[in-house]
Amino acid sequence: LNNTKGQATGAIKGVINMIRSLIKQYPNSTIAVVFDAKGKTFRDDIYPDYKAHRPPMPDDLRSQIEPIHSIIRAMGLPLLVVDDVEADDVIGTLAQQAWLQKLPTLISTGDKDMAQLVGPYITLVNTMSDSTYDRDGVKAKFDVWPEQIIDYLALAGDSSDGIPGID
Repeated sequence: LNNTKGQATGAIKGVINMIRSLIKQYPNSTIAVVFDAKGKTFRDDIYPDYKAHRPPMPDDLRSQIEPIHSIIRAMGLPLLVVDDVEADDVIGTLAQQAWLQKLPTLISTGDKDMAQLVGPYITLVNTMSDSTYDRDGVKAKFDVWPEQIIDYLALAGDSSDGIPGID
């Protein structure tokens, strides 16, 4: 999708529609939106091949990031972007803090790494596939429990992150 000036707008529409849908489905929920910061993270220092195979973000997507951030702020939602840390780590920290307070928490993502966070108070929802995962859902999808996801991905590998796994 493009606007009348020819600027790409597909990601803007997709992300904002997803957020609006979540707000409508979970009207009394506290919401935070988390994005990756620009540049490398501490993980790149630990493992130089981490995500090294990924091509750079396309320019037409990069140009939509700031407008998405601006719209999120205009919607009155908190937007978290932490330098040197992946959005996943920020989400994990927030989920852990909520879990300690026994607050029901819904994480909206398609990232399988986040399945490790699922537990008594934490559920995943993937709006792209219209799937929701509690503990049993994680077990059904991956054939391991949430607390085993880290080991599972270390053994099986994770091609999206450039982790080779075990032969």
